[in-house]
Amino acid sequence: MKLRKLLFLSLLGILFSCTTSQNNTDSEMNVFVDKLMSQMTLQEKIGQLNLITPGGGIPTGSVVSTDVESKIKSGQVGGIFGVYGPEKTRQAQKLAVDESRLGIPMLFGSDVIHGYKTTFPLPIGLSCSWDMELIEKTAQVAATEATADGIFWNFSPMVDISRDARWGRISEGAGEDPYLGSHIAKAMVKGYQQDDLSRPNTMMATVKHFALYGASEAGRDYNSVDMSRLRMFNDYFPPYKAAVDAGVGSVMSSFNDVEGVPASANQWLLTDVLRERWGFDGFVVSDYTSVNEMIAHGLGDLQAVSALALKAGLDMDMVGEGFLTTLEKSLEEGKVSEHDINKACRRILEAKYKLGLFDDPYRYFDDARPGKDILNAGHRKVAREAAARSMVLLKNDRQVLPLKKSGTVALVGPLADSRNNMLGTWAPTGDPKYAVTVLEGFKNTAGNTVNILYTKGANISDDPEFAEKINVFGPKIEIDERSPETMLHEAILLAKKADVVVAVVGEASEMTGESSSRSDISLPENQKKLLRVLAKTGNPLVIVNMSGRPMTLGEENELADALLQVWHAGVETGNALADVIFGDYNPSGKLTATFPRNVGQIPIYYAIRNTGRPQEGEQFTKFKSNYLDVPNSPLFPFGYGLSYTSFEYKNLQLDKPVFSTGESLLVSVEVTNTGSFDGEEVVQLYVRDEVASITRPLRELKGFKKVFLKKRETQKVTFTLHSEELAFYHPNLDFYAEPGEFTVFAGGDSNAALSAKFTLK
Repeated sequence: MKLRKLLFLSLLGILFSCTTSQNNTDSEMNVFVDKLMSQMTLQEKIGQLNLITPGGGIPTGSVVSTDVESKIKSGQVGGIFGVYGPEKTRQAQKLAVDESRLGIPMLFGSDVIHGYKTTFPLPIGLSCSWDMELIEKTAQVAATEATADGIFWNFSPMVDISRDARWGRISEGAGEDPYLGSHIAKAMVKGYQQDDLSRPNTMMATVKHFALYGASEAGRDYNSVDMSRLRMFNDYFPPYKAAVDAGVGSVMSSFNDVEGVPASANQWLLTDVLRERWGFDGFVVSDYTSVNEMIAHGLGDLQAVSALALKAGLDMDMVGEGFLTTLEKSLEEGKVSEHDINKACRRILEAKYKLGLFDDPYRYFDDARPGKDILNAGHRKVAREAAARSMVLLKNDRQVLPLKKSGTVALVGPLADSRNNMLGTWAPTGDPKYAVTVLEGFKNTAGNTVNILYTKGANISDDPEFAEKINVFGPKIEIDERSPETMLHEAILLAKKADVVVAVVGEASEMTGESSSRSDISLPENQKKLLRVLAKTGNPLVIVNMSGRPMTLGEENELADALLQVWHAGVETGNALADVIFGDYNPSGKLTATFPRNVGQIPIYYAIRNTGRPQEGEQFTKFKSNYLDVPNSPLFPFGYGLSYTSFEYKNLQLDKPVFSTGESLLVSVEVTNTGSFDGEEVVQLYVRDEVASITRPLRELKGFKKVFLKKRETQKVTFTLHSEELAFYHPNLDFYAEPGEFTVFAGGDSNAALSAKFTLK
């Protein structure tokens, strides 16, 4: 008992010491910021709220344009993005530190969305790994590389829930599920920040876009969002809150309106929810010119919308300079108060303090770091692993895959040797010249034992007007000088010489991403023609689909012997795909967004609520909730993904049939690898609340574990289900679990059949 008491007192001492240390740090920061702000003029305080970019490039011989230099020197800039490299960032920081009156250092930011120079799979692809340790590692690598280039503030992670594949920016998030999205949000924040922002290889994260951007009407970018607060809190808010709980340093407001008020001036969002309800103590930055864009929303002129944004809780204005040019006048006219300006300024200065910039404003500008910390062999190894783990096997009839490292393979398709499309959208810091194409990856992996024949077969699109829209940032769709008929003929001849055909098709990288919404999410018709003629050759056909969104792949699924979804997998795409195709890695990816049969099913997601007239099964029944022309079910459900081996689930058990609020329930299931390959399986746990005061989803993800099983091995997988995980938001926005009966499901996707019942008291 004495030892136990001593241990308890020791633990209390440690906790008290940690709390005291944190309080001391906060106190020191408050004293420092108070003293600094007492020396600042109104104009200098407003200057801290201004985030700028050099825009069209940095002129030779100068870090930034003359106008920007002048603003930095006069203390009118709080942060900058679009400048990178230790030499250039140091020069820019020197302008602020040495030539402005008070020498306040600037923040240096960038969009490091899925890696810096070492580009990882698109976030939606990476989410399909269901591997939180790996996801955190990719963020950690990104932070190491970005800070080596002088960038220490990141406009990531993007955690918007999206259930509409028409929306191009679905590629930047973790898919449709708030539970999984919350875990990924935490992993990303931890990876970037590592619980210590003052270290020179960590960076401040920004969770975005707050809020609801992924629910834009009609899937059209920047469009309005309209939903109940119940849906916000239960389905869309959790990943943002998870990032806040993980200590994210900043939050970015979204372009869309929420309840009729643009997010950048929405006080309920930015103050009532974010700060008062969730306790966020960092700063809020607008998205690119989103303050100015409120003029088009109909909220007034630049002065009016800038005042609205500041009053609502927005701290920093990205690029628009409405704060810089109008707040002083608004103060004179009583439209904002000095207290409003001081609050925003303090939050920016506190972030700089936490980053250690006042101790050493040049801590991130080390000329020696880029050569050793960027695109090194270790980072590329992580990228290759992440790419392979993100790929999802959707079909594999007659075990066509993996291919043997012998014989002749016809590698066909517009994305089989397209270096410019490997990195994917939103990779502004990546360089395509470092990317490994599929053709190169096949040769690297198969060596001389496989005869690899290649031809393009088709363009990504034959439409020059469409190509022009896609090629804004460089050639992504290149229309061949050969006619489509000639390329098809070449593909047929090549396929007939081979033992198997691998067709790499899909979207160009900029067919998804920002301002890349599509009303038709199928393959372009010319690529469909290619697949049809290849299927007619009679050789086994492996279709590799490369995209940034779920697509309608019904015909492709019918044509293919094997179908593999690889997203845009980053700098190591070719090597990783070859690892999967030739069996050096057994695919383990699982979908995090539902694949519809056609675009008319959208929005489609697994966590639906029942109607009063639900359809039972797939058979059409009059006066039930269904379609005349297509089943209700998707082509591929959430959580779905095959392996080269097979898994059997049995013996789902609960440690007790009844448990009480505040307690936990242990759920176990036996998983057996029944196939001929060692492999990994993502074991998924779903729960249904059978009776509640409001309609509840038919299933909700409440647990997942990725396990490795050797062939014929059985493993007992156990989940701890806490009573608070059964809680949900009610109409008054109180959050609690209701007693009653629940059903738990375990399996390899959201259609898991194995179930058991329990009761919460």
